[in-house]
Amino acid sequence: MSAPQETPPDETAEREFKPYIPAEQVIPEFTVKAVVLGALFGIIFGAATVYLALKAGLTVSASIPIAVLSIAVFKKLGKSTILENNIVQTIGSAGESIAAGVVFTLPALLFLADGEHYFRYLQIATLAAVGGVLGILFMVPLRRSLIVKEHGKLPYPEGTACAEVLIVGEKGGNLARRVFAGVYTAIVYKLFMSVLGLWKDVPTLATGKDSPYPNATMNCEITPEYLGVGYIIGPRIAAEMFSGGVLSWLVLIPLISLFVPEAQRIADLHALGFSDAWIAHHDVAEHVYRAYIRYIGAGAVCCAGVMTLVKSLPTIVSSFRDSMKDLRAGSAAGTERKRTERDLPLTFVLGGAIALVAIIALLPNLPGKFPGSLLIGLLIVVFGFFFVTVSSRIVGIIGSSSNPISGMTIATLMATCLIFVSLKWTSDIHQSMALMVGAIVCIAAANAGATSQDLKTGFLVGATPVKQQIGLVIGVLVSVTVIGGTILLLDHSVPGELHGIGSAKMPAPQGTLMATIIKALLAQKLPWGPVLVGVFAAIMAQLAGAHALSWAVGAYLPVSTTAPIWVGGLIKSFADRGRKAKEEGDVGPGMLYATGLVAGGSLAGIAIALLIGFGGKLSAILNVGNGYFDKLGIWGDVIGFGCFAALGFLLLRTARSKSAD
Repeated sequence: MSAPQETPPDETAEREFKPYIPAEQVIPEFTVKAVVLGALFGIIFGAATVYLALKAGLTVSASIPIAVLSIAVFKKLGKSTILENNIVQTIGSAGESIAAGVVFTLPALLFLADGEHYFRYLQIATLAAVGGVLGILFMVPLRRSLIVKEHGKLPYPEGTACAEVLIVGEKGGNLARRVFAGVYTAIVYKLFMSVLGLWKDVPTLATGKDSPYPNATMNCEITPEYLGVGYIIGPRIAAEMFSGGVLSWLVLIPLISLFVPEAQRIADLHALGFSDAWIAHHDVAEHVYRAYIRYIGAGAVCCAGVMTLVKSLPTIVSSFRDSMKDLRAGSAAGTERKRTERDLPLTFVLGGAIALVAIIALLPNLPGKFPGSLLIGLLIVVFGFFFVTVSSRIVGIIGSSSNPISGMTIATLMATCLIFVSLKWTSDIHQSMALMVGAIVCIAAANAGATSQDLKTGFLVGATPVKQQIGLVIGVLVSVTVIGGTILLLDHSVPGELHGIGSAKMPAPQGTLMATIIKALLAQKLPWGPVLVGVFAAIMAQLAGAHALSWAVGAYLPVSTTAPIWVGGLIKSFADRGRKAKEEGDVGPGMLYATGLVAGGSLAGIAIALLIGFGGKLSAILNVGNGYFDKLGIWGDVIGFGCFAALGFLLLRTARSKSAD
C-alpha cells in the first residue's frame, strides 16, 4: 500500500489513462478533407451564431452537432477516422465561439460616440481574429495543467459528451438523422412563415394606452430557433428568462405608463437621442421600453454579471494560481513527447502573442494612436491572459454554456475605464478604445473556453494536441471572414430602421449593455435612476433563489423573445416527465432535434436577410400572405399559435422517442 504515497495522484491518473486511440497508433488525422469540412462548418455555424446572438443574446455549443454532421457527411463520402472527425469539430466549433464573443461586444460601437466609424468589415474581422488567436495561444501552455493533470477533477462536460459522440459514431449509429430532421423542419417552417407569409410571425396581445391597464404587451416570435434554444437550456433557465420579460412588459411598462406623464416620457426620449420621427412611428409600450425598461434591464444584467463573477472568485483565484504553478513546473520538463503530448512550441506562442498585440497597437484603422495604443496592447495582454486562464478552468467545472463571459467582460471594461479616467482619457475616441480592450478579451476568453472543451475531447479520443491547435487557428481565420459580413448584413435587414442592431428584431442585449457601461463611466450620460432599479431587482432575484443573470437578460430582452424560449423549456419539462431517466443526455433525440431547429432556423434567418437585402422585389412577390393574417385580428394570432403548437408537438414527439439512433 505504499505506492500511492510514492507517486502523486495526478501523475498516477495521467499514466493510467488510455485514450481511445493510443499514442503509439498513428492514423489519418489532419487531412485536407477534414480541414475543408471543418472550415465549412465554421463558416456556417459562425454565421448562424451571429444571427441567434443578435436576436436572443444566447448561443448554443456547436461541437456536438458538428461532430454528428461530420460523421454523417464522411459516411456519404467514404471512410473517415475518429481523429479526422475530431479535427472537423475542432475547426468548426471555433466559428461559434468567435461569433459569440464578437456579437456580445462589437455591436456596442453603434451606440458609442464616433464608434460607428469603426463598425466596418475590416475592423470587425481584425479584432475577431486577434481575440480568437490570442485565446488559443494563451490556452496552449495551460493544456497540460488543466486537461491532462486535472483529468478526473475537471469534467469538461461538453468536451466529454463530444468525445462520446465521436466514439459512438466510430462504432456505428445514425445520430445525424435527428439533427437533419430538425434542420429541414425549421427551414420549411420559416419558408412558409417568413417568406410566403402564411401565418403571423409575432402573434400579439396588447392593451391600449387608454386602458385601465395600459400598454401591457404579450407577444411571441414563434420561430423554431427560439423553441430549440428553450429546449436546450432547459425549463428552469427558460422560465427565469421569461419571468424577467413578464415583469418588464406586464408589470413595469403598465406601471410606468400610469404614473409618468406623456410630456415627461417624450422629454426623456429626446434626452436619450430619439427623434420626433422615431417617437411618432413607435407605440407607447416601445417608448417606455426604450426610455426606462432597457436601462433597468441593463442595470440588472450588469449587477448579475458582477455577482456571477464574485461567486466565481474562489475558483478564479485557485485556477490562476494552480495554472501558473503547473506552467512553471512544466518549463523544466523534458522535450521528448509522445504524439498525444505535443503542443505548439512556447516560442511560437510568445512570438505570436507579441505580433498580435503589435498589430493592435500599430494599425491605423483601429481606435487609438501610437504610443497611447501601447497601453491598449498591455491591457489586452494582462486581462486577456488572466481571463483566458479563468475561462479555461471554469468551463471544466460548469461547462461552456454557463461560462460567465459577460461578467468577465464587464470587469475588464470597468477596470479599463477606471484607468482611462485616471489618465483623463474621457473623450469620444476613448469610448471605442475601451470597448476594443473588452471586445478582444471577451473573444479570447470565449474561444479559450471552447478550445479547452475541444482539447478535452482530443485528450479522450487520442488526438494530437498540436494538430488541434493549428486547426483551431485555421477555424478562427476562416470564420472571421464571414462573421463581420453577417453582422453588417443583419444590421441592414430590418425595414424602416437605419440600423437593425438595437431594434426589436435585433436587440443585441450584450452589445447595448457594454455601450451603456462605457458611457456611464466615461461620458457620464447614463440615467442612473432606472439603472439602480435594475441593480436591486437583480439582487432581489438572486435572494429569491433564481439565477440572476438569466433573469436579468430576460428582463432586458423583448418578451417576444423570451416567451418562445419558455415554451421550449416547457416542452423539455414535459419530455423529461415522460421518460424514466431524470434528464435527457446531450446526445438524446430531443437535444439533437432541438439543435437542428436552432441551426436550421438561424440559417434560414440569414437566407431571409439576404433575400430582403438584395432581392426586395422578389421578397414582395413571394409574400403571398401579404399581411392578410394581420387583418384577421385575434384569429390571425390563433392561427399563428396553432402552427407554433404543431412545431412544438413535433419536438415533444421526437424527444419521447426511444433513442437517437
